[in-house]
Amino acid sequence: MRGEPSCPRCAGRVRAPGLFSDTWQCDQHGAVHPVQPVVPPSVEALSVAVARSQVPVWLPWPLPVGWLFTGIAHAGDDRSGARATAVACSGPAPLGGFGELVLVAEELGIGLGARYAGLPGPDPGDSVSLYKPADAKLLAAGRPTPMFHVPDAPSDRAVFVGEARGLWLWAIAWPEQSALMMYDELVLTDLRDAGAELELLPCGALSPRLLG
Repeated sequence: MRGEPSCPRCAGRVRAPGLFSDTWQCDQHGAVHPVQPVVPPSVEALSVAVARSQVPVWLPWPLPVGWLFTGIAHAGDDRSGARATAVACSGPAPLGGFGELVLVAEELGIGLGARYAGLPGPDPGDSVSLYKPADAKLLAAGRPTPMFHVPDAPSDRAVFVGEARGLWLWAIAWPEQSALMMYDELVLTDLRDAGAELELLPCGALSPRLLG
């Protein structure tokens, strides 16, 4: 995924708009918003992605102690802007060891969250009911946001999904036990609102989770 745009649902190659189509095309999924190549984490790269995004760019802020920003991926192009964003951060897991968290904001039907969650997608599907009591809650841009556990995810990760600012919000944690942070009233900031605070963001090495 680092070198060429890819399908947000299957990570396969996509064809650019051309003579016969004005949209990006995946052989398997048809018209898609392409996931752009991921670049190494830096404040500069993040600032560019934030400026182009049409959807929130969620990140726990302040970051948990010892955690670092470890990359951003987005689906969209120069014409449409980002219609989905995935932000990775990494650090000490609640029960010891190393933990990773990817937060995805996306419009309906994009499929980037389901891809990182290891689900067929493009949306959470019938395994999740948004009308039952929430399994966890967080604050997204100051608003209490119910999050629902996705039971069908692969066993190496924990997946939660909810709605924030009228869009899907996915939280995917590796390993599964790292999801304990979801029960600590995680506070998320939309980095489009962060302003000069972005300059204070500590950056680590690129998370391989964004390349999957």
